[in-house]
Amino acid sequence: MNRLKPFGERIMSRDPDRQIAEIKIRIAIMNRCSAPGRAENEAVA
Repeated sequence: MNRLKPFGERIMSRDPDRQIAEIKIRIAIMNRCSAPGRAENEAVA
């Protein structure tokens, strides 16, 4: 939850469906921002 603070501490929507959509958007943004620093793993058989 600490990573959501840069986006504002509160969920702005009141409707539960919109709250879910807002959280999914925030998660997508966080994943996109952290993707360049993530290591790529390869399975070795």
